[in-house]
Amino acid sequence: MSNSYDYIIVGAGSAGCVLANRLSADKNTRVLLLETGGSDKSIFIKMPTALSIPMNSDKYAWQFHTQPEPHLDNREMHCPRGKVLGGSSSINGMVYVRGHAKDFDEWQHNGANGWDYQSCLPYFQKAESFYLGENKYRGGKGPLGVNNGNEMKNPLYSTFIKAGIEAGYAHTNDYNASQQEGFGPMHMTVKDGVRSSAAREYLDPVKSRNNLTIVTGALAQRVVLEGKKATGIEYKVNGEVKTAVAAKEVILSAGSIGSPHILQLSGIGDSEVLKKAGIEVKHHLPGVGQNLQDHLEFYFQYKCKQPITLNGKLGLISKGLIGARWLLTRKGLGATNHFESCAFIRSKPGVEWPDLQYHFLPAAMRYDGRSAFDGHGFQVHVGHNKPKSRGSVTIASADPEQPPKIVFNYLQHQDDIEGFRACVRLTREIIEQSAFDDYRDEEIQPGKHIQTDAEIDAFVRQTVESAYHPSCSCKMGEDELAVVNSNTQVHGIVGLRVVDSSIFPTIPNGNLNGPTIMVAEKAADIILGNKPLAKLNASVAMSANWQTTQRNSKI
Repeated sequence: MSNSYDYIIVGAGSAGCVLANRLSADKNTRVLLLETGGSDKSIFIKMPTALSIPMNSDKYAWQFHTQPEPHLDNREMHCPRGKVLGGSSSINGMVYVRGHAKDFDEWQHNGANGWDYQSCLPYFQKAESFYLGENKYRGGKGPLGVNNGNEMKNPLYSTFIKAGIEAGYAHTNDYNASQQEGFGPMHMTVKDGVRSSAAREYLDPVKSRNNLTIVTGALAQRVVLEGKKATGIEYKVNGEVKTAVAAKEVILSAGSIGSPHILQLSGIGDSEVLKKAGIEVKHHLPGVGQNLQDHLEFYFQYKCKQPITLNGKLGLISKGLIGARWLLTRKGLGATNHFESCAFIRSKPGVEWPDLQYHFLPAAMRYDGRSAFDGHGFQVHVGHNKPKSRGSVTIASADPEQPPKIVFNYLQHQDDIEGFRACVRLTREIIEQSAFDDYRDEEIQPGKHIQTDAEIDAFVRQTVESAYHPSCSCKMGEDELAVVNSNTQVHGIVGLRVVDSSIFPTIPNGNLNGPTIMVAEKAADIILGNKPLAKLNASVAMSANWQTTQRNSKI
């Protein structure tokens, strides 16, 4: 097998699978795709309801943990990342959120030229096949399947939406189209009852291409540099260290933990950080691993008066029946992630676009599938989505097999603390609306005794969890912390790019799989020198209604 390629892509995750597909479309272009993990064909990856299993498996995910988080009572937070074909798109919760239009205009404002909403929208469309069909905002012919699961058959989904409207918030038919703000159905990356991962939709159809080589079980050691030029990648597979040569470019798509770590292993990063880890400095680039951002969330849980929740489906017999139906028909409770309604609202007046997100679940349980209590219940996952706290990914050792040090500095900024106070108070107002009267029973968590700012702050510090959206650690832009330019090229290094969620300048208001795939679609055109897709002049609703502003003013 030749060790020379035009493009070498490190990481077969959400971005890497897109790039492998698009770059190898020209049969004369040789592409190597490296992935540390292996096959994504497990039933637990394919079946949407089994989402907690691959995420908590050493086989399919890097089980990273942070350093003690100083503003979360020194808790070490779980940070799983995909280690399998498809990357985190093969282990995530399958929630499809693009983010608000202003998130991408914010990227442009921060120096990522050409990444405004109107420029990104056509690439969201290119990637997507929306179950209700194509329109001026949604795509109908793309690889990625997006639907609404079982279309909210459980009455609690629509009750959550009704309660939000009763509380004075807007209704939105499609938060990924003209109006993110409001309450409405939630979308998931599921096609024909099966997880619609980047591996399934982008990689599987092109695996047989003669010009595409996929190597699994391959751990990147470093980018090979000749002066300030990337010429290849050193990787370890089956205990043997090999080197692949890139005639054109090396592209890191290893994610917001992996990509900065590989750069640092290669001698690219802050010189003091590299020297401390025993790494020879090849290129001083202080922003590598900095600007790290994530979403936090907690579960707001209530007991339910009626036995209609998923808590009644957690026994072995029920799970077996759900699995059997899914195996035979790809339908039923096995074909959904169970997050079928949602909301995006503002934490307070004066916030320009929504900064709180809700996922509604007709069950009271943990993300790993463990029941919260004996009996029936429901919950909303709620979090403050535009954090001002910033963390870092820092190399700890010259050994590529040693994980980097991760610290998010969650709740470092006072605005983030206040955002979570709003999460508690506004959520109570929503669930206490009359729409829930026939279902709502005792508040399980936080509990009615949690009322004051100090009590809320302590509860959040002790119970909040990562929403598993690490990003922004190799930011795109031109300032002193920028790692790549607007063309995704690493500043100061020829032939080296980063294309994944690490290059986001700021974290969008929502889940990150959709934006990551969009970034890779757009980057593929940039890499190939294609003319970018034409901007779409699609209007977006910006103003909250008066009731929302009035409601939020009460906190």
